[in-house]
Amino acid sequence: MAQVRPGEAPAVHDLIGIGFGPSNVAMAIAVSEHNSRVGGQEAVSAHFFEQQPRFGWHRGMLIDDATMQVSFLKDLVTLRNPASEFSFLCYLKSKGRLIDFINHKNLFPLRVEFHDYFEWAAGKVDGMVSYGHEVVGVTPVVRDAVVEHLDVTVRSGEGLALHRARNVVIGTGLRPVMPDGVERTDRVWHNCDLLTKVEGLDAAAPSRFVVVGAGQSAAENVAYLHRRFPKAEVCAVFSRYGYSPADDSGFANRIFDPDAVGEFFAAPEDVKRRLMDYHGNTNYSVVDIDLIDDLYRQMYQEKVLGTERLRFLNVSRLTGVRETPAGVRATVQSLVTGEETPLDADVVVFATGYRPADPLGLLGEAAERCLRDDEGRVRVRRDYRVATDPALRCGIYVQGGTEHTHGITSSLLSNTAVRVGEILDSLLGRGLKSGSDEARSLAGDAGSAAAR
Repeated sequence: MAQVRPGEAPAVHDLIGIGFGPSNVAMAIAVSEHNSRVGGQEAVSAHFFEQQPRFGWHRGMLIDDATMQVSFLKDLVTLRNPASEFSFLCYLKSKGRLIDFINHKNLFPLRVEFHDYFEWAAGKVDGMVSYGHEVVGVTPVVRDAVVEHLDVTVRSGEGLALHRARNVVIGTGLRPVMPDGVERTDRVWHNCDLLTKVEGLDAAAPSRFVVVGAGQSAAENVAYLHRRFPKAEVCAVFSRYGYSPADDSGFANRIFDPDAVGEFFAAPEDVKRRLMDYHGNTNYSVVDIDLIDDLYRQMYQEKVLGTERLRFLNVSRLTGVRETPAGVRATVQSLVTGEETPLDADVVVFATGYRPADPLGLLGEAAERCLRDDEGRVRVRRDYRVATDPALRCGIYVQGGTEHTHGITSSLLSNTAVRVGEILDSLLGRGLKSGSDEARSLAGDAGSAAAR
């Protein structure tokens, strides 16, 4: 797309997307399908910027036998538009695997296959995205004390460029979490780097890995390293007696239903907290029961054979990690006795989760116009639009970082297709080409129940 240097007058986009992971790929698809239906003046002008050189989604975790935890029907489009040509089934048809997949009788594709689906879908809308372009700032354009546009500054190999938008949608994903005081190094990893870092190891060289964490990624890392390095000991460290199974029963899975988002949004704060407590075991620090059974079976078999390479240091926590000339020294403390045990390892892997990127981190002065609740959290309306002061009339939409308002599906794939449809409906309902009376009323209604 044509670039405009700072100081020049840029063309105005109806929507600029920051980041191009699965959520904003789905957003681009929704816009593309809308434009194909209506065309002309009703079309939405949209462009997305992604700092990676090409599409990529948790590449370091694409273990060859790891499967998705959501049904293939919760792809980028199907729950919004079952007839979409961007569906996972259309992807399978294009790859010549549709019949094979049906015969497989499985709702949960390999993760590497779903990543390939995402790449395929992103490729079909690649005219709407600029890769290798990092958004470094968003500035409100103030005229007569009113903000109806945002200037988005983008850095690429060609320098800085300015792009103007009536609305922005922020989809900058998750950031890996490490324990306080622990830095990622060549010997101390976060599981997001697993496959990248493993390539630098000699398959015969490592003698011990330590994996910290109790969730799905931790268990997958343990299984993968045990299989990949047949002479190495793999020590799993977690504070429980064992991995807890994920609750994926039909009733519990209703927490991921699109209607559950609206119910959660409307619920009182104490009910929201209870719902998260009740159903955290559908997603957080839990493991697929089949993987738990496989790991237990492997551990027991090794005990019988007297070749124990798979060790589970349960009811324990890691209290220290220090690099040495030979590798890493990890200190593991029993939560029962307080006794500390040193473990010399080649690598320590922290499968300690992610947190959403600050949705307002790029907004600069515009962030000061965004409202927060009594706990300092960003106020987000039901349509995923950040509540702002009355003078900011353009839309700032967020995909992620809304668990406190919209529930557990905030950063999950389960509701992506429906969410982008709701954002698009909001854009169209507010009017795209100018600040309509409805848009001004909504922007100014900062004290309404929807903003709380």
